[in-house]
Amino acid sequence: MKEEHLKLVITCAGPFMGDAVQLKEEGNKHFQAGQIDNAIDCYTKAIKSCKDKSVLAVIFRNRSACYLKKENYNNAASDASRAIDIDAKDIKALYRRCQALEKLGKLDMAFKDVQRCATLEPKNKTFLETLRRLGADIQQKVRFLWTAQVQNMFDILLSEELDSDKKEKAANNLIVLAREDAGAERIFQNNGVPLLLQLIETGKPEMVLAAVRTLSGMCTGHKARVSDHNGPVMHGVVHVGVQIVLATGNLFQCVYDALTGADKRDYGKEEALVMDSTRDLKAILMALLSVLNSKKVSGHGRDQALNLLNKNVPRKDKKNQDHSKTLFTIDNGLKKILKVCGQIPDLPDQLPLTENTQLIASVLLNKLYDDLRCDPERDNFRDICDEYIKSNIHAINTLSGLLQGPFDVGNALVGKQGVMEMIVALCGSEREIDQLVAIEAIIHASTKMSRASFMITNGVSLLKDIYKKTKNDKIKIRALVGLCKLGSAGGDDYSMRQFAEGSTEKLAKQCRKWLCNPSIDARTRKWAVEGLAYLTNDADVKDDFVEDEAAMRAMFELAKSPDKTILYAVACILVNCTNSYEKKEIIPEMVQLAKFSKQHVPEQHPKDKKDFIERRVKRLLKGGVISALAVMVNADSTLLTDQTKEMLSRVFLALSEDPKDRGTIVAQGGGKALIPLSLEGTEKGKAKASHALAKIAAISNPEIAFPGERIYEVVRPLVNLLQSDKEGIENYEALRGLTNLSALSEKLRVKIIKEKSLPEIENYMFEENDQIRQAATECMCNLVVCKDVQERYMEDGNDKLKLLVLLCSEDDEKLQIAAAGGLAMLTAAQKKLCTKVTLVTVQWLEILQRLCLHDNPNIQHRGIVIAYNMMCAGEELAKKLIESELLEILSVVAKLEDQPRKQPAIDAARTCLSKALDLGLIKPFS
Repeated sequence: MKEEHLKLVITCAGPFMGDAVQLKEEGNKHFQAGQIDNAIDCYTKAIKSCKDKSVLAVIFRNRSACYLKKENYNNAASDASRAIDIDAKDIKALYRRCQALEKLGKLDMAFKDVQRCATLEPKNKTFLETLRRLGADIQQKVRFLWTAQVQNMFDILLSEELDSDKKEKAANNLIVLAREDAGAERIFQNNGVPLLLQLIETGKPEMVLAAVRTLSGMCTGHKARVSDHNGPVMHGVVHVGVQIVLATGNLFQCVYDALTGADKRDYGKEEALVMDSTRDLKAILMALLSVLNSKKVSGHGRDQALNLLNKNVPRKDKKNQDHSKTLFTIDNGLKKILKVCGQIPDLPDQLPLTENTQLIASVLLNKLYDDLRCDPERDNFRDICDEYIKSNIHAINTLSGLLQGPFDVGNALVGKQGVMEMIVALCGSEREIDQLVAIEAIIHASTKMSRASFMITNGVSLLKDIYKKTKNDKIKIRALVGLCKLGSAGGDDYSMRQFAEGSTEKLAKQCRKWLCNPSIDARTRKWAVEGLAYLTNDADVKDDFVEDEAAMRAMFELAKSPDKTILYAVACILVNCTNSYEKKEIIPEMVQLAKFSKQHVPEQHPKDKKDFIERRVKRLLKGGVISALAVMVNADSTLLTDQTKEMLSRVFLALSEDPKDRGTIVAQGGGKALIPLSLEGTEKGKAKASHALAKIAAISNPEIAFPGERIYEVVRPLVNLLQSDKEGIENYEALRGLTNLSALSEKLRVKIIKEKSLPEIENYMFEENDQIRQAATECMCNLVVCKDVQERYMEDGNDKLKLLVLLCSEDDEKLQIAAAGGLAMLTAAQKKLCTKVTLVTVQWLEILQRLCLHDNPNIQHRGIVIAYNMMCAGEELAKKLIESELLEILSVVAKLEDQPRKQPAIDAARTCLSKALDLGLIKPFS
């Protein structure tokens, strides 16, 4: 029975497979005869009975060809896909699916299939022709679809009937489309610019915003596109900047960057289409200058125009000889900028301004003047200003603007005949607005005390008289600020007080009173801060101010307000309170010489000593100074000048002096705020901010202090502090910060190495100063994990490895721990270095033995690990170690009783002996 059953199985299996192959062959015959339906039937039956996958793939492929003949393209594509699933390189199935997909209109998918076919058979002319044809068809289809899509979006946006939701969706789609170069080109080619200008002309904020953002996307990095339609775009946008200031500013910047080449991205051959962009750049500058005196433009729009001029006109690098943009701006726009400075908001028919506008204009004047290269250019600047200044109230306010900007120009004009007399006359005017303007001019004219002797002599009595007579708080507070400024002419020199004992404290008390009065408007309270900025040169005033918590908090709240004209004054107060200003080194011999020759010798106020400064710092931290500083640093404004940034950096450094306060600084966002200060501004400012960062990074958990990707931004400022021209304390704390960072992750270690820090760290390992040398060695100990560092140690012709070995013999235990740790990791990672250790110095074995005998278990553990690594590097080296006194040392350590403090060293010694046993260098006791 068993034999019969076996025969039955065999006879059933044979014909089953044979049927599938036979049906396939019959189907092929029907197909060749043109009997497509019969062929499909045969193939379908064959598929049901076939178990061989390779045969099944052929049947599906053949049935796909039948469906193509029948124009049943969905089934044809499906069968071809099933064949490809079995054999991905089935070139016939790929091409048939390509044909079916093409007929179904899925050109991109068909293109991919024929692309694979051409890859498999690069010389097949059919595939290459299909590839070319489909590519052209796809481009044509895309052009048609883009045209229809773009036109549809504009139809929706310009329709009066459709609801706002559909318009908003269309606007967003248009913006997204413009951000892709292909989409932007389609908008541009399909009459997009006139349609966008049409949207702007509707005056509807949402339409204007969509149009401006779309234009920004189109203009980004595309010089030719910007150039062709620069004129109408600028004309269309300039007058609606009132409602959409930020978007308009971004558009101007995109256009400007594209024309000047500031956008470095590669956009193919478009660059060659525009040979000279000078005309277009001038058109942009003229458009911005026209905004300045237009009454149609809002205060925020005017601010944005001034900010753009500030950012793009003056040279960023004085080594660049081309300052033609500055000369063009002076010739065509200096009077317009002066007009902005001369506006008096309290008078009717003035230009719309924000609280920041006039100071931004002053900053621009200063930058333009500083950018001039020779005396004739400066004379021309002064002549234009002189011509503009005429005997009217606007002229004196313009003078105030110049005194806040290019002070030399303003100071020269104050000295002109009749100007000072005009200021005195305005002080005596019955109109309060005249008095306000005159007092502000006196305040600004007294900025540089070395040149303010006339003001000190004549201004004090004038301001005192106004202060006593006026009942207007706005005038009274400004007069008080003038008195404050003139009273602080001696700076922090205790012997150079201008007023009687106690007068400055009374002035400061009145300023604090106004500052804390919420019923007074913010603009007037700002002047109280200005007064304190001068008065806090006096140490008594500093102490009183930090004790007045209400005044401190009121100032911090003003610092967080939109009025950014207060930034400099607040920074001055904080610098004064923390005594973080630049101090001249006092040489005792020079002091004696000055006294002998009866020269003036500056005196330090008793309250400017270290313990008083520390107490003020604690009070400021308690009052919330860090959150105010963080807001000030993040101010996106031209008024956050490099000088202001430097002062803020000085304050941060003073606040971070005590390690106990650094946690507070981190918790309130100080770590984040320091990063931009360390990367932008004056060299001194960047160094101070970097030093503060180093102090925080040295003792804090960097992942908490600088969360996320921000931690990688900290590396460069710290590496910059390693330069030889920096002070030793800066080098030391930067190294400690880098040590802390390099312990966190491989990515951070790679970042530190990429910043080219290794040569500097290696140099500091030779430093005579013990602390710096230790910090550098600890940092290197963390970095030797990286292969790049290991390769440096394997290079011939340097003493890097020798230094590390010799540092292991130093008396400083912390230095020994770092050096031995680095050597342990290097010898574990690279066996070649184990042999190299024996060649760098004849003392290597003695040093290794001293490490293994050390009383400090951390050093001992590292020494024994080095010994184990060397034993693993080769039998010859292991034999040399075992034949020395090291065997006795390892035996003694291995025999110690288990104890937590020394357990790592004990375990390492036992592992060494086991290795020696395995190598046959020692034998076990019987």
